Amino acid sequence: MSDLEHSGAAGEASLVPGAVSRAAEPPRAKKIPFKLEKHGQARQDDYYWLKDRENPEVTAYLKAENDYTEAMLKPAAQLREKLFAEMKGRIKQDDSTVPFKYGGYFYYMTFKAGREYPVYARKKGSTAAPEEVLLDVNELAAGKSFCQVLFPSIRPDHKMLAYAMDTGGRRFFDVYFKDLETGQVRGEKIVKTAGNLAWANDNRTLFYVRQDPETLRWERVFAHELGGAGDREVYFEADDTFELGISRSATDKYIFIRTGATLSTEYLLIDADNPGAAPRVFSPRRRELEYEVEDGGAKFYILNNDGARNFKLSECPAGDTSKAAWTDLVPHRDDTLLEDMQVFADRLILKELRGALGRFHVFSRAGGPDSYINFDEPAYQAEFGDNYEYNSDKLRLTYESLTTPDSVYDADLKTGALVLLKRREVLGGFKPEAYKEERLWFTARDGEKVPVSVVYKKGLDLKSGKNPLHIYSYGAYGCSSDPCFSPVRLSLLDRGFICAIPHIRGGSELGRRWYEDGRQLKKKNTFHDFIDATRFLIAEGYTSAGHVYAEGGSAGGLLMGAVANMAPELYKGMLAEVPFVDVLTTMLDPDIPLTTGEYDEWGNPDVRECYDYLLSYSPYDNVAGKAYPNMLITAGLNDSQVQYWEPAKWTARLREMKTGDNLILLKTDMDTGHGGKSGRFESLKLTALEYAFLLRLEGLQG
Repeated sequence: MSDLEHSGAAGEASLVPGAVSRAAEPPRAKKIPFKLEKHGQARQDDYYWLKDRENPEVTAYLKAENDYTEAMLKPAAQLREKLFAEMKGRIKQDDSTVPFKYGGYFYYMTFKAGREYPVYARKKGSTAAPEEVLLDVNELAAGKSFCQVLFPSIRPDHKMLAYAMDTGGRRFFDVYFKDLETGQVRGEKIVKTAGNLAWANDNRTLFYVRQDPETLRWERVFAHELGGAGDREVYFEADDTFELGISRSATDKYIFIRTGATLSTEYLLIDADNPGAAPRVFSPRRRELEYEVEDGGAKFYILNNDGARNFKLSECPAGDTSKAAWTDLVPHRDDTLLEDMQVFADRLILKELRGALGRFHVFSRAGGPDSYINFDEPAYQAEFGDNYEYNSDKLRLTYESLTTPDSVYDADLKTGALVLLKRREVLGGFKPEAYKEERLWFTARDGEKVPVSVVYKKGLDLKSGKNPLHIYSYGAYGCSSDPCFSPVRLSLLDRGFICAIPHIRGGSELGRRWYEDGRQLKKKNTFHDFIDATRFLIAEGYTSAGHVYAEGGSAGGLLMGAVANMAPELYKGMLAEVPFVDVLTTMLDPDIPLTTGEYDEWGNPDVRECYDYLLSYSPYDNVAGKAYPNMLITAGLNDSQVQYWEPAKWTARLREMKTGDNLILLKTDMDTGHGGKSGRFESLKLTALEYAFLLRLEGLQG
């Protein structure tokens, strides 16, 4: 039996009436009954067979879906080309990042006109010095359909670099070594790593992380000695709910091994001057104790949640890192989340989040007065930038908002003065004063006050109820949906769209409680907040149900799937990008990614209460006979986070169960993974396709 079956019906509606032909009928994946049993309950999954990536029928099905998507979007071909051209046209093609100082050099990356990939470079002693090219990723990517090269790891003596390259899209990186004195790449390499690298101070030893080949969990740290016969395993994380990573401390005295689960953390330290020494535990892991460590020379600073839901700052002497030696410096506050810290020789800076807005809290380590670095736009994103100089009196930070392009500042830690070093130049006539952003608040169904950031082009009639609305959020892992600048978003704003970002529970915008109220057995708050945000914007006249378009990716794709099941009538169209929609089946399979390490996020389905709750909202399990919105669903065949079969199965079941003739489209990139195309221009082609899909649904032709 073929993997594809064609329905006898006329098929789904096209973006252009009357354009559907027999050749453009939607593919129908064959059904093979398969039972999944747990807790005495059996679920039938007729599309489970799509999990077999080696089955040629699976490949044929995915290609048939791609062909169907192209056929149905063919009427929008000119619009796609126009959108791609204008998105590309906003990019300054000859551009570079702001150099950051590390040792005696200034490092940066630069882009050349017409080239897809960056060139990594440096200048010695001054930004006015001649440029030294370290790596040209365009040369490395030649002939490859996918190529990602992480910013190289510079050896402490600055005479060699290690670079990690992934050419498959599944985030397995091979590591190469380049001698910066001779310009030659050494013959030795390390294969199939996680790409997480850190040099020891002996200029000979490179620590790196290796993941499990099946679950992809980052689980082992190895040490590679240049010219050595074999690599030494330094640490193995045996608990499969934990995942590790490595980094160098601010002082360069230590290599940190950070291993953590959703609700627990443990740090181990390696003396960077003695890389052969065994790692020592900073403070043993404890359930529901999360902590982050930074080195301050004679003492360590610890961000931790011991009796402090929103975290507090503690310190301990370098010679005694046990929990009993921790002394509190900055207490817990109910209205302020301590997100991150940056330690310098003379000062310590905390990144704080209060009222869904970030700020930097500056402390003198000598005990002088503290101060704040604040920003005055109604909604924005501010983060630490590249800070590699422990003895610096300047803080590098980044800033952007819905109307302000991403910007790089240096903050003088002595005077508090902010110096703008660079703001992204957006071509194509962009003028920030032509747009307006707002921070609104609405009341969710349970009485919770929820913020939503909104941006639109000035001159719109905001109360007409006829404006098309693009609404996006994420709502998981405590990751905030920040109101960042997006040059591609201008293609919607300039065509009359209002764009909204509701800061729903599951993120951390309003502190740790906000996250806790949107995970595990409270996960439905995430979906309810998104739906209630949509209803609020409709009630306020910003839009109406026939003009709303939702977008979300990965865990935000789960959001799309749940919302589509719960309130399909609100949305004309949806973009579900690499969506995590087969939640229950995935969480029951410990041999694939997003399982054991995710129990504290989603719940352990081995527990009946968690199983029942997951089943009650899992998008794939709750597809029913109803009129779903028009949907464009994307997947990556090599996706290491959300396996391609989740969106593929979901598409098949939606197409089987839905009523009406709305479009259900699946586009699978057969060469890439979770992040899509690797080139800076190539990646825009998918966005152009997605926006063309929305614009044609709205009836906008140009």
